[in-house]
Amino acid sequence: MKYKTIIQSLGDFKGNRLWMKREDLIPFSFGGNKARKVQLFLREIEQSACDSVVTYGSGSSNHCRVVANICCQRGLKCCVISPKEVSKKTFNSRMMELFGAEIITVPVDRVHDTIEEKLNELSRDGYHPYFIEGGGHGNIGTEAYVQCYGEIKEQEKELGVFFDYIFFASGTGTTHAGLVCGQIMNGDERKVVGISIARKNPRGRDVVLKSIKSYLGEDADMDAAEGATIFVDDYANGYGKRERKVEETVENVLKQYGIPLDMTYTGKAFLGMDEYLAEIRNKNVLFIHTGGTPLFFDIFREEEEYEHPDTCGWNQK
Repeated sequence: MKYKTIIQSLGDFKGNRLWMKREDLIPFSFGGNKARKVQLFLREIEQSACDSVVTYGSGSSNHCRVVANICCQRGLKCCVISPKEVSKKTFNSRMMELFGAEIITVPVDRVHDTIEEKLNELSRDGYHPYFIEGGGHGNIGTEAYVQCYGEIKEQEKELGVFFDYIFFASGTGTTHAGLVCGQIMNGDERKVVGISIARKNPRGRDVVLKSIKSYLGEDADMDAAEGATIFVDDYANGYGKRERKVEETVENVLKQYGIPLDMTYTGKAFLGMDEYLAEIRNKNVLFIHTGGTPLFFDIFREEEEYEHPDTCGWNQK
């Protein structure tokens, strides 16, 4: 099923005009960019006649929550490999358990081997497993946001507006890559700005560029891709690390707009957009709400901080 999410006008925002694309309202498992991606993965899983899924992610992972939910709905066995460095309880991890996912927690340096071992074990037990990279990484994840970019283009025509800037949370890289690919394919002159929630430059940006090249192919205009890929890492101070400025942003957006963000993903991105626009005026700005609503409620838990050893890219080394 293909979903089209609304674009909501939020009015004046520090001298600019702000809209928000509500990917969090995709009507499956609290929505978000992972819900958009999982629809494409599900199509391939069904075409391949697979009966089990293995994936990877932290206790905060929206991706793992959505994958566990779709597996539960479709009667597929689901296994999540989670690095112990970021395996504390969140509302997302509690839902993974509710959906019956098998969660295997190992040190980050054991993730790759554990995935291979689990895939082999399932095959020996008579299953036909399907592996999804962490965060829905790969060309399928990129395609989902090429499609989303096309959807934004249609909505611009409906609204009679052209967005000068598009902001969003940039994590494993394919949401970012898909939007940049869409921009390149349409020849649009605008700024597509990814606010990193974990990785630092240059690696974070390089991962996005690698995904762009993989999707567009060997003949891709990588000079254009280089110019179009804006990766802001000022807020990548630890995946899920509690920071007062992000917490205040989440609180203020809820108070002002009635829209829940979270401290791991969208709160960082909204704060990054706010600061990026400090000297910019009279522009049309779109913020893509990439989901994570359950993590909003983690704002009420006791304060804990933990660092994130860039675990979301082990399989791209």
